[in-house]
Amino acid sequence: MAATDVCHYFYPDVKKVQSNLGWEQEYFLVDEGLYSARPDLLLTGRTLMGHDSAKNQQMDDHYFGTIPDRVQAFMKDLEIQALELSIPCKTRHNEVAPNQFELAPIFEETNLAVDHNMLLMSLMKKVARKHGFRVLLHEKPFDGINGSGKHNNWSLSTDTGVLLHAPGKTPVDNLRFAVFIVETLMGVYKHNGLLKASIMSATNAHRLGANEAPPAIISSFLGTQLSDLLDHIEKSDKEDLFTMAGKQGMKLDIPEIPELFIDNTDRNRTSPFAFTGNRFEFRAVGSEANCASAMIALNSAVAEALNNFKKRVDALIAKGEDKTSAIIDILREDIKTCKPIRFDGNGYSDEWVEEAQKRGLDCEKSCPVIFDRYLDQSSIDMFESLNVMSKKELEARNEVKWETYTKKIQIEARVMGDLSMNHIIPVATHYQSMLLKNVQNIRSVFPEDKAAKLSERNIKIIEEISERTKAIETGVEELVNARKVANKITDERTKAVAYHDTVEPKMDTIRYQIDKLELLVEDDLWTLPKYRELLFIR
Repeated sequence: MAATDVCHYFYPDVKKVQSNLGWEQEYFLVDEGLYSARPDLLLTGRTLMGHDSAKNQQMDDHYFGTIPDRVQAFMKDLEIQALELSIPCKTRHNEVAPNQFELAPIFEETNLAVDHNMLLMSLMKKVARKHGFRVLLHEKPFDGINGSGKHNNWSLSTDTGVLLHAPGKTPVDNLRFAVFIVETLMGVYKHNGLLKASIMSATNAHRLGANEAPPAIISSFLGTQLSDLLDHIEKSDKEDLFTMAGKQGMKLDIPEIPELFIDNTDRNRTSPFAFTGNRFEFRAVGSEANCASAMIALNSAVAEALNNFKKRVDALIAKGEDKTSAIIDILREDIKTCKPIRFDGNGYSDEWVEEAQKRGLDCEKSCPVIFDRYLDQSSIDMFESLNVMSKKELEARNEVKWETYTKKIQIEARVMGDLSMNHIIPVATHYQSMLLKNVQNIRSVFPEDKAAKLSERNIKIIEEISERTKAIETGVEELVNARKVANKITDERTKAVAYHDTVEPKMDTIRYQIDKLELLVEDDLWTLPKYRELLFIR
């Protein structure tokens, strides 16, 4: 209703506005046999340990290469079965990381698109097993290479066929275009913390901020042309803005404003919420996520912004101001207000974090704390005013979010401890025993001086294995103790924060030691398939 009411300023015959969604589903495929030999993949969806392969994605040869025959057969089978379920798959291709792929559908009305995506994820797992694969939907199944997102291409359209985020050919169209762009930015600016909370999870937290994934700070990339347009509207004399006109895209009758073509897209892959020609692309959504969470937050934020826009415009009209003049007045105000959310630079830089803090954007990194944004008074007021969710419903959902976060980290910690003590340390000490035997044999054959020289390297490895296995054992003991302390906490939020702050970091410490051991221990003895085996389909 909010978008429909604002549309009536430009198109009185519009009866309905709907939101559209086109998700891009990224995923990994691994051979089923290798998957079954990795308890961490089986139980958590990601590798809790594993040293980088000598060759990962440096050459971009997977991204630019042909789709492997086995994968092509899987994709074809999946698309046929998806079509039988009325899921219109349109695009298939390799992604950047080895064994990473993507498919995308024809864009649909948001509710239908969300249902289709949930159904497709289930179907993918079923079809993959027929082809000897397992699908990994975890956002970061492998450390050090690209994770998997689910870019949500979002737009608004009318029942008369007008795409509201697309430029037009008339002054009315162009003013409408500017209004819906700016009010979208207003919603994203006011609720940037909430939008981050809507995409945050224990799994997506591993992906954000590295390897082409956007950072955990919500900002919007508009590109030079659109940024120049908004700056022009903000700073020009209001009378000049009544001369907007266009051909293929958008053109103001001002020489310094370039044409804005409908197919204009950007390549700033660090932007979480980018304008891509005739829609916005919410890139921070994770591959494993239900799109509904992000879409509920985004649609609500934009609806609130549009309601507020209309209320202020109507107030000026009631005072006797011309409708178009009133729209431009409020539009110029909002362009200034939402300017902090606009950022076209490198989202990975430390400078951006400092700048974002100065702009008042939410820079929190702790997943459980980020969930607090659902219970901010501004979020509660928005959801309740739009009859989307009540405060009680928001509180209940957050209880589930915190509990889910805790359980995921808890499971990972238990798997890490089990693999460390029952796989890694026994394998390492077995290899150490072989080296000790070798040293003893050398000393029994050669003179002491020569034996010392010949066994020097093995002794060094023996000592390093002892040091690293001891560090792992100590780390696992500390990990278990941290879990025991956290488990005594009864409040779900406090427990989730404890798991984030005290449990999860200890897993990183243990992993470092294990990954170093992987380089020391004889390859035939290492029980877990390595990255070089998991990441390259044969």
